[in-house]
Amino acid sequence: MPDSPSEAPAPRAPQRVVKKYPNRRLYDTSTSTYITLTEVKQLVMDGEDVAVRDAKTGEDLTRSILLQIILEEEAGGAPMFTEAVLANIIRFYGHAMQGFMGAYLEKNVQMFSDFQARMAEQSHGFTPEMWTQFMNPQSPLYQGMMGQYRDQSQAMFTQMQEQMQKQTEQMLGAFGIKR
Repeated sequence: MPDSPSEAPAPRAPQRVVKKYPNRRLYDTSTSTYITLTEVKQLVMDGEDVAVRDAKTGEDLTRSILLQIILEEEAGGAPMFTEAVLANIIRFYGHAMQGFMGAYLEKNVQMFSDFQARMAEQSHGFTPEMWTQFMNPQSPLYQGMMGQYRDQSQAMFTQMQEQMQKQTEQMLGAFGIKR
């Protein structure tokens, strides 16, 4: 959102289209070159808006390619998700809460990314000693930022609960059951 009326929003970069061929090769239409899955990962890491399409049918394969990248990352060195987290995510498939969980995770990950960007911005130019002080859980700056993240997460969870309650009441109302 612009800070002032004269300030226009930053133009959005065009979506980077990668075509996937039957031989499993990936073709970057922006650079007219074949690329690897590692290079697709780097595009994502660089903030590019990437879409992967089947070269023959045009079917959107973006989700499956992103999941493949996550799978390779999880199988490598230090996984991000524990087995318990993965099992719990699986348990939400087909559950009435599936839609809520997806939206909740998406918003929470975005919020955490924003939090991380603010931390990086505020710590730019820190010496190792300053960084150690900044990351000290007793530091007022750290506590303030973590408190703000916690409060936003809690508000998001409360909002999700309210949406669930409203939908439940609507569903029960459709059956003639009033609360």
